[in-house]
Amino acid sequence: MDHVNIVMPEELSIQLGARAKALRLLAGWKRTTLAARAGVTSASLRRFEQTGKASLALVMKVVLALGRLDEFAGLLKPPPARSLDELEDRLARPGRKRGTK
Repeated sequence: MDHVNIVMPEELSIQLGARAKALRLLAGWKRTTLAARAGVTSASLRRFEQTGKASLALVMKVVLALGRLDEFAGLLKPPPARSLDELEDRLARPGRKRGTK
């Protein structure tokens, strides 16, 4: 039986804030240095590092300043097609603007 590790959003946010802090410290930067490089306030960065609470825009700015933006490139991509027919079907259909449910 495979063990599935489910991480709740709040827990993941806290982990991301802690990881950002660890990367900042690894670079030898003060909080004010990273905040300036990211274009955010030191208070907002401190809140993110300590609690994980931040807007997506702030997180993206911090990630960019830390040189890790490429790690976001794979997020929320559609799953790969399981067959050539499915791939052709996706390409033939216009993209939906609204859900059906």
